[in-house]
Amino acid sequence: MRQLHRENHLIERTGWLRAAVLGANDGIISTASLILGVISASGLRHDALVAGVAGLVAGAMAMAAGEYVSVSSQADTEHAALAKERHELAADHAFEISELAQIYKARGVEPELAREVAEQLMKHDALAAHARDELGISELSGANPIQAAFASALTFATGAAAPLILAALSPLPLLLPVIGIGALLFLTLLGAIGARAGGAPMLKPALRVAFWGALAMAATTGIGHLFGVAAQG
Repeated sequence: MRQLHRENHLIERTGWLRAAVLGANDGIISTASLILGVISASGLRHDALVAGVAGLVAGAMAMAAGEYVSVSSQADTEHAALAKERHELAADHAFEISELAQIYKARGVEPELAREVAEQLMKHDALAAHARDELGISELSGANPIQAAFASALTFATGAAAPLILAALSPLPLLLPVIGIGALLFLTLLGAIGARAGGAPMLKPALRVAFWGALAMAATTGIGHLFGVAAQG
């Protein structure tokens, strides 16, 4: 007997993958940039580590709060749309069948078959059918605020820990190049992993992440150097 093959589409990962990659990317870039700016200004490892730890904690909390608020707003919008659709189903069930059939007709289904499919699906679960095909809300796309907030905070902290470890262990004269090069390597690896997990080519995302990371670190290093020179003067 032939077994059914269950396809594993990588689109299922987009919800948590976006939050995870964004969190880790921000953690590496912001913390490395902050450390480089402080070192360029003061030349003191202690100051850089304090700033880096503060940036890690504040950034992780900010990422969690931002994701939670953003995704909660999306969830509220989805719940409001579902409530409206539930009311419409109760008020005029026949019209809702015709509306769903029109959607299937617009996708290329024959009119009679579209009507039959709409009736069968609404008999099984009317709200789910309209949520999926009329509103575009499904189990995969549904917003999950807690999952997004936790993923963002955890991955931000993980990303931020990388340049902090380099700052703590590297020789003081080599702090700037070690943190800068190390952060770029971490960013490139992160971009490649994110692309791989999503089933996309790895080179372009890796280079894109590294470019913007290098730009941010160069900017903060330059600003820190200017403030250091001004303070000495």
